[in-house]
Amino acid sequence: MKVEVSKGKLAGNIRIPASKSHTIRALLIATLAEGESIISHPLNSADTRACKEACRAMGAEITETETSWIVQGTGGRLSQPKDIIDVGNSGTTLYLAAAVAALADFPITFTGDYQIQRRSAANLLNSLQDLGVKIESNNGCAPFTITGPIKGGKTSIECPTSQYLSALLLAAPLSTGTVEINVPLLHEKPYAEMTVRWMDEQGIKIDDSDYSHFIIDGGKSYKNFNRPIPADFSSSAFFFTAAAVTGSTLTLEGLDMTDSQGDKAIVEYLQKMGCEITIDGLDMTITGKKMKGCDLDINATPDALPALAACACYAQGTTRLLNVPQARMKETDRIAVMTSELRKMGANIVELDDGMEITGGPLKGAEVSGHDDHRVVMSLAIAALGCEGVNIIDTAEAVDITFPGFFDHLNRLKK
Repeated sequence: MKVEVSKGKLAGNIRIPASKSHTIRALLIATLAEGESIISHPLNSADTRACKEACRAMGAEITETETSWIVQGTGGRLSQPKDIIDVGNSGTTLYLAAAVAALADFPITFTGDYQIQRRSAANLLNSLQDLGVKIESNNGCAPFTITGPIKGGKTSIECPTSQYLSALLLAAPLSTGTVEINVPLLHEKPYAEMTVRWMDEQGIKIDDSDYSHFIIDGGKSYKNFNRPIPADFSSSAFFFTAAAVTGSTLTLEGLDMTDSQGDKAIVEYLQKMGCEITIDGLDMTITGKKMKGCDLDINATPDALPALAACACYAQGTTRLLNVPQARMKETDRIAVMTSELRKMGANIVELDDGMEITGGPLKGAEVSGHDDHRVVMSLAIAALGCEGVNIIDTAEAVDITFPGFFDHLNRLKK
């Protein structure tokens, strides 16, 4: 599907969708818990639906209402899926559900779409092998088959994506032994912190003093819960930057700065570039001001790279998005893709090994590709809001992965 997006200012309020990261963690913990859990106001998107179906395949009974997903958990006693589990485009589901599947003593096979089948899970699969799990894989990529259970032991894992660590942390307390994890490399630390906070709320305490070494005793269990899902700072980045690019005032609703999401740093980034942001409870109002270029270390927030790249095109001077090599390991190589597509619009960009160097200047509309990547599609739409002419963006349907209705919201807010 192609969409056309042209220049325009924005005004009004928008309620930001629920967090994908929280929704997926909630589904997996509820699946492993004993009894009935209620997940209120979850994100209902392609990625979270993929996780929901994976949980169903492993034995959870899930009832959907208008405002909640009600999960009857397995108590850690998973059922053998009748078929291969297809996670679609959801890397979070693939990694976290794979470790959950490793708690079972029967084979479970995972696959996904063409992008997922190119994304390596080798570090995670190797660590699961260290812990007693049998793995059959396609060079570390999906499709792969996992046969547990996790028996315990020691492993060392480099985590260019924090999802590897989150996966091991979620599964380890239900292993049959003690799990020791050494982590010599960890990117995206706030997402691992989110996992640890979920475990802490479950009464499972682990030593997280520096996130380089964990010892987790097995034989524990998860308990049922009733919890709302907070709004998603990763999705909010597109409307924060839309206001910044157009010099507009927008109010974003439902965002909690005390939440564990690392992408709340988008507020700090845009303030550093010159935008004005005020916070009133769970509402944040941004007013776009004349922006100036700066250096931003976004290692903890790689999902913000596409939106920040679009935004930086409209800042005076040079903006450097740094220390984010893992952005090359997402649905696409987002550093290369955003460089290529923004250059079609006339952007002045130097591609770095671990980021981008962007010098602001006028953009013009062009035919650009979203590369089937939801965050790339939305970022190219944001870039179009300040350019001359029209951006024609293909694969626009990819926004449903995390932000269903994105273009409807954007059109409603345009003045």
